[in-house]
Amino acid sequence: MNLLPTATSTDVQDQQPRVAVLPVGSFEQHGRYLPLITDTAIACIIGQEIADAYPVHLLPPITMSCSHEHAAFPGTVSISARTLYAVIDDIRVSLARSGITKLVIINGHGGNYVLSNIVQEANVDGPTVSLFPLGADWDRARDHAGLISDRHADMHAGEIETSILLHAAPELVREGYADADQGGGDRRFLLVHGMGGYTASGVIGFPSHATTGKGKAVLESLRLSFAGHLKVLGGGG
Repeated sequence: MNLLPTATSTDVQDQQPRVAVLPVGSFEQHGRYLPLITDTAIACIIGQEIADAYPVHLLPPITMSCSHEHAAFPGTVSISARTLYAVIDDIRVSLARSGITKLVIINGHGGNYVLSNIVQEANVDGPTVSLFPLGADWDRARDHAGLISDRHADMHAGEIETSILLHAAPELVREGYADADQGGGDRRFLLVHGMGGYTASGVIGFPSHATTGKGKAVLESLRLSFAGHLKVLGGGG
């Protein structure tokens, strides 16, 4: 699996895309069977799925983000919300100088709450930035793929993340997911206690239900859902 786009400058010049796609991942624990780059890998996989189907300019990923809730687990590295905001704002300015004024942020990590604010602020004067996938996009994908768990119960390193990697990057999945299911309760104070307050393994979800077929179906659904985001930005299709 190649996490980086391989287009040349000439490719972009010939395509003349109106919309750029920016994967945003994280570098955080995902239990003993998924790597620290899981969210980055998934954001890149979704980005490539989109780039294969739509005329967009796929960018390399942001690989570290706001993973402070995972700080209790070894290996996790975070940057501040203000740093993530500044990096994305710089990328938007640079894209605009080259004539690409529309951006879709592919968010692979649910803890990047600041991305919603970035999108809201960017769109004050008109549609410029979209955040993908939204909750409704994920729910549609879960239904389409026949996942057993829901989005709340399958929060982290669970059925959906493991399924996507089993399909698109099986070399990243280690043994151990079949017996790693872990519920996390209502988690109402997650922002206070972090993941360590609700799981000793780092998992909150049901990876035992993961299959390659589900991963493929999730990506198919997300590819179709992306058309709505492209439309709302006026980016064509």
